[in-house]
Amino acid sequence: MANQTTPFSRIYDCFLTKITDDMYMEWTELETFAHLQDLLIAAIPKFEFPRVDIFDYELGNDCEDIVTYCGVESNYHQVQARIYSDGHFNSAFNLEEVNILAVYMIVEWLSQQLASIENTRMKYSGTDFKFTSQANHMQKILTLKKDYEREGFHLQRLYKRRKPDKDGIMRSTMGIIIEPPDEVIL
Repeated sequence: MANQTTPFSRIYDCFLTKITDDMYMEWTELETFAHLQDLLIAAIPKFEFPRVDIFDYELGNDCEDIVTYCGVESNYHQVQARIYSDGHFNSAFNLEEVNILAVYMIVEWLSQQLASIENTRMKYSGTDFKFTSQANHMQKILTLKKDYEREGFHLQRLYKRRKPDKDGIMRSTMGIIIEPPDEVIL
């Protein structure tokens, strides 16, 4: 029987391949996973009509304390480690569903960039410093966010218009969409 869950880390990996942010290198692994989980949870409602139950999930634990032993030969030392327990969806997602959620995580990530105090705080500069316009910078982020919202919408439209048949070949759903109902209610 195939795995009937999808770990959040599968969506995180897809998201992280699409962005570059040094902030994640500065944070601990636990801080990074907590932030990624927040972005994912915020992105879920943007996926309008999934074929899987995306609201059936279990959140990851902040961390789990474990005690382990490490050392060379017979000289073992007790070490306490903190391990992040990844959350998961209780459905098996295909690549298309993972990608749609990752795109909407980018939309949420860009929203956070726009809401940053660094973008709204007035900065003063002397003749020795050159700052680009904050308004221009924010407009570019907003344009990028809108582009990703359009991409997410486009990916959902494609997702709704095709479905794999019993052999795994993608088929159009247009016949189902435009087919008249069996019974007409007047």
